Amino acid sequence: MTNHTFELAPELKRDCIELADWPLCKVLLLNDSQYPWFVLVPRKPNLKEIIDLSDADQIVYLKESAKLSKLIMQVFSPDKLNVAALGNMVPQLHIHHIARFTTDAAWPAPVWGKFPAKPYTDEQIIALKKALQL
Repeated sequence: MTNHTFELAPELKRDCIELADWPLCKVLLLNDSQYPWFVLVPRKPNLKEIIDLSDADQIVYLKESAKLSKLIMQVFSPDKLNVAALGNMVPQLHIHHIARFTTDAAWPAPVWGKFPAKPYTDEQIIALKKALQL
């Protein structure tokens, strides 16, 4: 039997902090303070690829991704913004938005598994939400 209700993948529940619910997507913060690393997850069941979204939801997703991308650029002024839907480890559709800096610990390599995560403090999370107005 297929699941007809949205549930956040256990790995995302474990590794992320929920920041907001937008019309389509849940906005998550990966709990690693070394990088401003956000994840958009469409709140629809059984999605693996962006093309699994309806045409209308693809447009909403693109607008929400652009909104998050602009917020990241305004708040963090990164050298590069990486946006990617990989899903090799977590099959549920989720799209990474990672602010990268030439001074970050992993630059220019990918951030995945490069260094152990450094969790955010409660104060950092509050400040981040305020800065992003989430």
